[in-house]
Amino acid sequence: MIVVKILYFASLAETLGMRSEQFELPADCDSVARLVALLRARGEPFEGTFDGKFRILVAINQQMSETDAPISGNDEIAFFPPVTGG
Repeated sequence: MIVVKILYFASLAETLGMRSEQFELPADCDSVARLVALLRARGEPFEGTFDGKFRILVAINQQMSETDAPISGNDEIAFFPPVTGG
């Protein structure tokens, strides 16, 4: 069994109603993009949140990553909206 920990921050956590979850990956889920597809397949609110209309940043094991980045068991994958400062 391949399990990752997913963290949701800021408005994503509010929209999805959770800050984190353990997620079991199917054997063919080897990238952030495939994980996002699985999350969207859950329906709302995941589908609307990850539909690509708004930029969502991702970090794997606390390292900024792109959606084509590989993932594997025991990874920590964090999703968060862009942060602006001033």
